[in-house]
Amino acid sequence: MTSDLDLETLAIHAGIHRSQFNEHSEPLYLTSSFVFDSAAQAAARFSGEEPGNIYSRFTNPTVTVMQERLAALEGAEACIATASGMSAILACVMGLLSAGDHVVASRSLFGSTVNLFTNILNRFKIETTFVSATEPGEWQAAVNPSTRMFFLETPSNPLTEISDIAALAAIAHQNQAWLVVDNCFCTPALQQPLKLGADLVIHSATKYLDGQGRVLGGAVLGNRDLIMEGGIFGFLRTAGPTLSAFNAWVILKGLETLGIRMQAHSAHALEIAQWLEAHPNVARVFYPGLPSHPQHRLAMRQQKTGGGIVSFEVKGGREMAWRVVDATKLLSITANLGDTKSTLTHPATTTHGRISQQARDAAGISDGLLRIAVGLESPADIRTDLARGLG
Repeated sequence: MTSDLDLETLAIHAGIHRSQFNEHSEPLYLTSSFVFDSAAQAAARFSGEEPGNIYSRFTNPTVTVMQERLAALEGAEACIATASGMSAILACVMGLLSAGDHVVASRSLFGSTVNLFTNILNRFKIETTFVSATEPGEWQAAVNPSTRMFFLETPSNPLTEISDIAALAAIAHQNQAWLVVDNCFCTPALQQPLKLGADLVIHSATKYLDGQGRVLGGAVLGNRDLIMEGGIFGFLRTAGPTLSAFNAWVILKGLETLGIRMQAHSAHALEIAQWLEAHPNVARVFYPGLPSHPQHRLAMRQQKTGGGIVSFEVKGGREMAWRVVDATKLLSITANLGDTKSTLTHPATTTHGRISQQARDAAGISDGLLRIAVGLESPADIRTDLARGLG
């Protein structure tokens, strides 16, 4: 597909390679392996001399379509799909880094990502320094001779902090480090980090890319040399954190409606955020689309809209927060996000419950904080549901 097509068109057409049956919808190839015409062809495929499918741990036609489509949306040369968002982060780190390397990461990361960097990668002598997502000077100050990677989420989970991607890319590149941006909250429909200077983009396709809470998936995107030759594809091929063909097919169907869904999620989220900001029992609202957000102007420069995630702090701490959660009848009490159904989460005891209290305090995750992933229901009905506990 040509690069001059709009995102909404690429989301429907990019990556399609019709078989001899000339099907209209993308085919689903549920096979573990592929047959070769001869011993010579098998040898050529395995050596990389001839392109083609070998084994579905690392080559499958359905997965390839999903990879090519997402790459087209992000403006990337290459994409590697993985079994989940966390396995995408793992593939990125294990494919590019070695023992003794150093990572500078945002303090405002998803709890499992923090655990990966602090409790797992440090066992392999990959050290991480956590800094403010919004203060580029702290990133520069944290750099040492072993620094190889900057890692961040923007907007962050759950406080929707906005990092200046272009500024951090400049600092990373001055220090011969890669900038990796988790684009889960925005998706390429709202933000394209590679165009702002990032080297790699991470996705949990489980979220908005699928969009209906059906399957797990992840992806790493960037230039072809870094993805295919830099070690990320090699890690996937050998270690096998593989996206299944079925999950890839489901995500493909989700991508077709990504643009229109993200518009609706964002519009609904803004309406909910404005209502919460005026509520007497809400101490503070975190939403990039609100003028009160500390990085509102930056968000509006590098994102198309504020996105679909609204976090807010209730007065009364955990007791009040749990009362709001337990009073809901419409919203789903679950930690997933990006679904057509609105979800409500208490981060301090769920998504960030396994990190230390000190780390939660540093990240600003209080006991009164709640996160809504605003779905596609009527905003009026969402407000009514939240009002049951808020009063």
